[in-house]
Amino acid sequence: MLSVLLLGGCPGVSSHSNVQTSGTLAVSPLTLNFGNATVGKSSTMTGTLSAWNADVTISSAGWNGAGYSISGITFPMTVPAGTSANYSVTFAPPTTGTSPGSISFASNASDWSLTQSFSGNGTQTSQHMVALSWNPSTSSISGYKVYRGTQSSGPYSKLNSSLLAGTSYTDANVQSGATYYYVSTAVNSSNVESGYSNQATAVIP
Repeated sequence: MLSVLLLGGCPGVSSHSNVQTSGTLAVSPLTLNFGNATVGKSSTMTGTLSAWNADVTISSAGWNGAGYSISGITFPMTVPAGTSANYSVTFAPPTTGTSPGSISFASNASDWSLTQSFSGNGTQTSQHMVALSWNPSTSSISGYKVYRGTQSSGPYSKLNSSLLAGTSYTDANVQSGATYYYVSTAVNSSNVESGYSNQATAVIP
């Protein structure tokens, strides 16, 4: 019987490996929720792409959904490892109703296809109005201011840009399904403003 003892590695054989790390691409937030948006107007939100482990090259993107458009990004683009890149998504609903959508990014990352969802609801401007009136001040005044809030007891925002001479005001800028809270104040000739009046509530159908 022949016994052979091998000492050390075999000559001419390399034992090292050459492993290349793949980058990872992430998008945030996973869903852009635009909520209610009036037909004929637009709103914009920001999305963020982040690269990890290695540089990631994004070759293209495709999006769908009525009323959505993308800006602030060109392809191909490279996001260096450990950094982020922002882009803008604009929602301009062409019609009323729910409008889902999404954008997909193609890249050389390990997760080569990445998707972000969109959601939004097109609404029409309300045809409702709120007619307000109040008792006149018993003091000598220069006029009145009217304020509106979306929460009971405020905070309130002023509605009229100049003082009102009369004791009535019509608010035509209201949305269906909303509830508004109104107060008024009186301003004297020294531009001193009174405290808020009693609060009135209007529920828009």
